Amino acid sequence: MTASLLSTRALVSRLCRSRTSLRPHHSTFATVTDAPQNLPLSGVRVLELGQLIAGPFAGQLLGQFGAEVIKVEPPKTGDPLRVWRELDVDGTSPWFRSIARNKKSVAIDMRKPEGRELVKQLAIKSDVIIENFKPGTLERWGLGPADLHPHNPSLIFTRVSGYGQTGPWAPRPGYASVCEAESGFRYINGFPDPDTQGLAAFGTVLALLGRQKQGDKPAGTTVDVSIVESMLNLMEGIIPEYDRKGKRRGPSGSSVTGIVPTNAYPCLPDPSAPGIPTYVVIGANGDSIYNRLMQVVKRPDLTGPSYQQNHHRVARQAEIEKAISDWTSTHTVEEVIDVMNQVGVPVGRVVTVKEVVEGEQIKARGAVRDVWVGDKDKGEGWSVKMQGTFPVLDGVDAQPKWAGPNLGAHTDAVLTGDLGLSSDTIAKLRSEGIIG
Repeated sequence: MTASLLSTRALVSRLCRSRTSLRPHHSTFATVTDAPQNLPLSGVRVLELGQLIAGPFAGQLLGQFGAEVIKVEPPKTGDPLRVWRELDVDGTSPWFRSIARNKKSVAIDMRKPEGRELVKQLAIKSDVIIENFKPGTLERWGLGPADLHPHNPSLIFTRVSGYGQTGPWAPRPGYASVCEAESGFRYINGFPDPDTQGLAAFGTVLALLGRQKQGDKPAGTTVDVSIVESMLNLMEGIIPEYDRKGKRRGPSGSSVTGIVPTNAYPCLPDPSAPGIPTYVVIGANGDSIYNRLMQVVKRPDLTGPSYQQNHHRVARQAEIEKAISDWTSTHTVEEVIDVMNQVGVPVGRVVTVKEVVEGEQIKARGAVRDVWVGDKDKGEGWSVKMQGTFPVLDGVDAQPKWAGPNLGAHTDAVLTGDLGLSSDTIAKLRSEGIIG
């Protein structure tokens, strides 16, 4: 390491510590001046060190409800999600604009000691760290709980990884697709072989609530989120059914195993979209609902004691599904939906994203929002549609305030306002590639 970099590191450390030593570490929340005060997480500062999806999605949820989320990204490339899938006119992924909404982007090179020192000082002034590096990475960088809790005892670590922070598989890398396989989720999804028959934000909020109750000296904690274990929450009764009955549930296509009738059924083609299959999903698993459905499809012979309860219908699934398909395939989607709604049978069209965005219910609820990218006051930029904020809280405006920012858009503001660094120091850090 050059003498210049050593002197820069020492200067950064001294300046940061002199301006953060007075922070009341035992306060419930950090002071955040620009967060809307009517949101439930106003006053919470989150330092997001993750990238791609798992960690940043948790940061998105927290930011939507008022937390100040400072996203740390590599100076030259930024979060890889910036260039995933479809790219906009500026070369940035609209997906990134959505998942990084309401966040501040600070470009710091954490591979360099000086960059890690800046991150450490930001962590000392934060309430929560969200990270989804491989377990052990932050410890190697001197940024783990044991390194930071002496300086900020109430700091909450939310750690997202493929298999958790402990156990023999902890060191393994694990993306969602791999963890879906290891959780059993992929096995039960898709269509059956003819020869055989996601929590981090929630845990963070629980940790914040727990810290509030600890009084004058709240202690930080670690929220250990495993993608595999998160997927287990989606497995419904599969594990206890295996334990008690020895059942190994397999893939069932569009139907729901052991619940009849619930499936996707074909309808007449839509003349405005030739060649595109049209389906409706009918869920008539309630006993009285099933009886009404059979009257509609003109098969009252499939009612009575032999069909009255779900376990009866499971034994006769094939004939029931055929009867429903025979009827729906002679009607348009609109005809099926109208009739089912009239008799109180749950029904929904299988739609593409186009119908989702243009749907009357989605529009009426404001569930898809137009969020501006660029300087709207100057008329520069464009709007991008993205999901709104859910759940909706009465009297709380938690909708997106701004789209994911350009890389490093808030670097100077955060380092100046939060760490008190001078413009000369910031210029020197930038010239040496520590920040962007």
